[in-house]
Amino acid sequence: MPIRIWGDPALHAPAAPVGSVTDEIRSLVADMYDTMDAAPGVGLAAPQVGVALRVFTYAYEDDDGRPWRGEILNPELWMVPLVPGAPDEDDESEGCLSFPGERFPLRRSERAVVTGTTLDGAAVRIDVDGWRARILQHEFDHLDGVIYVDRLAPEHAKIAHKIAKKRRWGVPGHSWLPGVDDVDA
Repeated sequence: MPIRIWGDPALHAPAAPVGSVTDEIRSLVADMYDTMDAAPGVGLAAPQVGVALRVFTYAYEDDDGRPWRGEILNPELWMVPLVPGAPDEDDESEGCLSFPGERFPLRRSERAVVTGTTLDGAAVRIDVDGWRARILQHEFDHLDGVIYVDRLAPEHAKIAHKIAKKRRWGVPGHSWLPGVDDVDA
């Protein structure tokens, strides 16, 4: 599936709740996993592939090498308060498949809890910290029409906007296809 790039309207508007889980929704999620894996990425939200629904996929291997993979439909997010201060440029850099090839420091909550359901209708609760908390917050933002570059400190936002202007992003119609297009996601 093509991944939309910053400026596409699908990325900048809140997504609608998923209703009944249909074959179309199951197919969407399967395609999202394939796209996320091909990119490669650690998460992918439906708005990133032009579908305005509240669902995202995630995949990550923890410090012990255990796979952590799934989908969450209609998620809710809770976070501990953000610690004040500037982000650490080494430990708190973040990237996005919808702003490919770039990473910027961004302060996120160190701990997050996400609840929702799986494709099978099972309730899910994920209580995580560190990098996994960052992934869930990042993907949840996409469902609210927020991209991480929208949250950057002014000095980094200025750089991101210059990059977007140089690449002619910021308008509808830009996307890239993992496995086909040569972008450094």
